[in-house]
Amino acid sequence: QYNRNLHTENTDDFSINCDTKNIRITEKYAIKSQSRTYDGITLLKHGLVNTTPDITKKVMHGDQEIKVRDMEAIQMANTKIDEIRKAFCEWLYAQNDEFKKRLTDKYNDTFNCFVRPQYDGSYQNFPGLDRKALGIEDLYSSQKDAVWMIKLNGGAICDHEVGAGKTLIMCTAAQEMKRLELAHKPMIIGLKANVHEIAETYRKAYPHAKILYPGKEDFTPQKRLRIFGEIKNNNWDCIILTHDQFGMIPQSPEMQKEILQAELDSVEENLESLQSQGKEISRAMLKGVIIRKQNLEVKLKTLQHDIENRKDDVVDFKMMGIDHLLVDESHRFKNLMFNTRHDRVAGLGNMQGSQKALNLLFAIRTIQERSGKDLGATFLSGTTISNSLTELYLLFKYLRPQALEKQGINCFDAWAAIYARKTTDYEFSVANNIVQKERFRYFIKVPELAQFYTEITDYRTAKDIGIDRPQKNEILHNIPPTPQQEIFIQKLMEFAKTGDATLLGRSKLSPSEEKAKMLIATDYARKMSLDMRMISQKYDDHPDSKASHCAVKLAEYYSRFNAQKGTQFVFSDLGTYKQTEWNVYSEIKRKLVEDHGIPAHEIRFIQEAKTDKMRKEFISAMNEGKIRILFGSTDMLGTGVNAQKRAVAVHHLDTPWRPSDLAQRDGRAIRKGNEIAKFFADNKVDIIIYAVEKSLDSYKFNLLHNKQLFIDQLKNNSLGKRTIDEGGMDEKSGMNFSEYVAILSGNTDLLEKAKLEKKITSLESERQAFNRSKSMSRYKLENSTATLESAKSLMERMSIDWQNIEKRIQKNKDGTILNPVKLIGLLPDADIKQIGQKLNLLADKARTEGQYEDIGTLYGFTLLVKTEASQKEGITIRDNRFFILGEGNIKYTFNNGQIANDPKLASMNFLNALEKLPGLIRQEQKKISEIEKDIPVLEEVVNTVWTKENALGELKNELAALEREIQLSITPEQQVQGPEQKPQEDQTSQPLQKVKIS
Repeated sequence: QYNRNLHTENTDDFSINCDTKNIRITEKYAIKSQSRTYDGITLLKHGLVNTTPDITKKVMHGDQEIKVRDMEAIQMANTKIDEIRKAFCEWLYAQNDEFKKRLTDKYNDTFNCFVRPQYDGSYQNFPGLDRKALGIEDLYSSQKDAVWMIKLNGGAICDHEVGAGKTLIMCTAAQEMKRLELAHKPMIIGLKANVHEIAETYRKAYPHAKILYPGKEDFTPQKRLRIFGEIKNNNWDCIILTHDQFGMIPQSPEMQKEILQAELDSVEENLESLQSQGKEISRAMLKGVIIRKQNLEVKLKTLQHDIENRKDDVVDFKMMGIDHLLVDESHRFKNLMFNTRHDRVAGLGNMQGSQKALNLLFAIRTIQERSGKDLGATFLSGTTISNSLTELYLLFKYLRPQALEKQGINCFDAWAAIYARKTTDYEFSVANNIVQKERFRYFIKVPELAQFYTEITDYRTAKDIGIDRPQKNEILHNIPPTPQQEIFIQKLMEFAKTGDATLLGRSKLSPSEEKAKMLIATDYARKMSLDMRMISQKYDDHPDSKASHCAVKLAEYYSRFNAQKGTQFVFSDLGTYKQTEWNVYSEIKRKLVEDHGIPAHEIRFIQEAKTDKMRKEFISAMNEGKIRILFGSTDMLGTGVNAQKRAVAVHHLDTPWRPSDLAQRDGRAIRKGNEIAKFFADNKVDIIIYAVEKSLDSYKFNLLHNKQLFIDQLKNNSLGKRTIDEGGMDEKSGMNFSEYVAILSGNTDLLEKAKLEKKITSLESERQAFNRSKSMSRYKLENSTATLESAKSLMERMSIDWQNIEKRIQKNKDGTILNPVKLIGLLPDADIKQIGQKLNLLADKARTEGQYEDIGTLYGFTLLVKTEASQKEGITIRDNRFFILGEGNIKYTFNNGQIANDPKLASMNFLNALEKLPGLIRQEQKKISEIEKDIPVLEEVVNTVWTKENALGELKNELAALEREIQLSITPEQQVQGPEQKPQEDQTSQPLQKVKIS
């Protein structure tokens, strides 16, 4: 076959066409849906771009026909795509050594060519650095190395753990770059909560530096233009702004236009290329590029208007002369826009992005254009990857555009095709239908991905640096469910099965809510676990509620460290403080005051600190021991709070969705300068995670632990494997039904049973589709075998006929073939005109009633006529057709048996039919040849054994054994009466046991 493949770089799309298709394309690697066949070429394209066809089928819903997704066909398509990938690998391995070496070298030169440099900054003197004012003898060696890396590369990622000294890195790097003229006007941007500390540290470190640190009052609309002018017109050593203030700086319209115009030019090139392919290109792909072009044109038109109507007094980022950006807490800008062809995929994030992130991209591109190099900025964060490895792509998009281009990566889809693998899970829904869920869950080529990241990254943990800070002592505090929670858990499981929202005390679900049913169920489970009053105020307080347990533990630590005025942090993103509403924070405070006698003024909520001044006062009061217990959410208390001096415990009432949030929470106490932990608590801080049994608490917490482990191992390039699994639960979709019900049941065996059933369901569905496809191939093989025998017989008889013709044929002296037609009823010497007239008479008057009637001979072959009748508008129409019967009992025709009106042409009809024989023989030979090539492929398909039968058998055995264990664990009373309410046990606190989540 002759293939034409076109790869469109900017969309990472492929257009594939094959002039002729063999049976491997049409049968072996094809699937048939209700309405069409998806052949191997179609599925190959899907495999190349890591997608699956969205196949639908028509079903009856009541008396109405509707379209639904054909999950079985989609799963079979996935299986065939995997087979194509496997066959490609087998083909690749079968190639000669020279070809494989050339391919390996190309891959290594493109993706496996990055080495993590070792930066030794120990020799640096840092002129002008006032170590005494900072209260240090010297910088950490990690800080020196990071500054050296930034100076050498013109930027970096400082991936240092919370409390590892990133603030001093920023200040020192900015001043050093200015001193050495590596940058003329560096800018630091930080969180509103942290930026004052950054400015103070800079002034202490370099008391003679010329720093611009405008306050909140300087950024009013009236004063903002003056600040922008000062940035532009003065030779600052450094400008320090908050993230929000930075977002107010206008970005250069010319730069925006340049970036968007380059994008538009590229899109137009792709569009021209795609349109030249005509029907070979998919309409969806073409439509996507056209829409993208139109959107860019609108943006450019707006920018052009801004440029033409710009006022002279407007100062934009490019005019300011900023040539290096140091971005503290850079993960706050991770929501950068990106385009992708993948839809219905969980865990991808917001593709539209935020204006805040887009502004940062324009600023960084302005700096990169000026330098002609990557980087131009330094990102500093202890959580550069906060939740998923897909965030790495956005980091590289900011900082390494040229390096990505060298790898042929011009968009997210190109990156994902190389480093990520989309998974499709299948399971039975509550309605016993197979449902599909896709996500980017597996990441492949992890060592190369890690190398690309670590080449520009200085990654340090507190342990690497040798920071004297407390160790983390994690405790999983198990709480038995209250009677009200037990009842509500049963309602939650029933709601997950039926979707009956009245069980939860709410109105019937709307169609959009129905789609998000498991997310709603997950949200209710979280609220139920925290406190039943989060769901409704009709529920009562209970001594076994999470609030009650937390109050007891808080009072215990308060008393134990009372002499040292030990402090504690309490985190919850649910039930936060609201002055006029019931909330969990206030409820725990009430218990602490009323039941445990703790003074109310020693218990505060971070939400009460309405101003920066109050926030500083809270932090100072915590460090002094005047506030002993501080409540807050991850966002408000998790960053910018250096109140660790007396911290002895951190309490997690709920578990956040991202590993980074958990690290930020713990970092409030696990920091250098925690004196009480060091001198009175064996240099340890207790981290208490409250988990209600039969809730999602423990499962969710351990899921975060596993995810954080992968992220950490990727950062330090110590994973030791090429593929990792991120897990399958997220805040936007909740959990799948079977696991949800199993976890709420409180039986870990049921959770394992749910996972086994899920795998078995998927494999059985795959086997069913495999057998159906195999059965169709068997039918086609039988049909092809019969067709082959028939074709061979037909060709043999036609060949004999032609041989006889060649023996009997008569020619004139000039070589033309004679046409000695002899018709019944005419004399043997009748001329052509008489023969033609006779044939036309027969064509008009003959009535054979559907039988073949002998009308004469030609070269020993019998001439026949047959009357065929048909109905048209109630009238019978009769038509006579003419044939010449070969000695192999084959009837040949010319012009479909119709006789011409011209006598001469009419008389030539039968001879013309015989002269077609060589061509007919060649056609049959070609047909036989194609069938003979197809049959071995069909036999291969029919003889293929489903390779996962043993795996399915093992899973079924494992499930049967587990079911026996579950059955044996049921008491005789439970078997007769059904499961009773579990008696409440005394709560216990125990060291955290990390469970494996597969």
